[in-house]
Amino acid sequence: MRFQQTPVHGVVLITPDHFDDERGFLQRTWAFDEFEANGLETRMVQRNVSYNRKRHTLRGMHFQNEPYAEVKLVSCSVGAIFDVALDIRPDSPTYGKWFGAELRPENGLMLYVPRGCAHGYLSLEPDSTVEYLISEFYHPEVAGGIRWDDSFFNIGWPAEPTVLNARDATWPDFELVAAGARGSS
Repeated sequence: MRFQQTPVHGVVLITPDHFDDERGFLQRTWAFDEFEANGLETRMVQRNVSYNRKRHTLRGMHFQNEPYAEVKLVSCSVGAIFDVALDIRPDSPTYGKWFGAELRPENGLMLYVPRGCAHGYLSLEPDSTVEYLISEFYHPEVAGGIRWDDSFFNIGWPAEPTVLNARDATWPDFELVAAGARGSS
């Protein structure tokens, strides 16, 4: 596997080694020792699969707060997605920055999203399936989100979403949430 640091601190684009033969191909998408050697989280407790029936379905931008902040390792096994990690760590040198990459089976790319980053994606093809490993169990009491079109971050989505649930469309402005968190400390 090749591990490439992105412009967002701690967000890593991972390219699995690809082995072809007459049967097809093999890719190793998880290796404890390689993740550990690259300083990445190795404790993954949950695997999720998300199916997106229609093109331009948007899911995100989601995160969990401490004490259950999570790491995600995201891949696309069918179709294609534009996957985004958004740095919402106030002490990070890349606070407020985002990184996006097109994930599809043909390129095999995976995105490592560290704790303190929000995550979301837009399906680029119908019937897209996303798989991700997560380092923490889901805890709804600390779950949060950022609106996909929040002007504070100005994420460069490749298209407007046509399918979006009410929760993802109505997260509050991040600047208001961040100001409230600073005011309560």
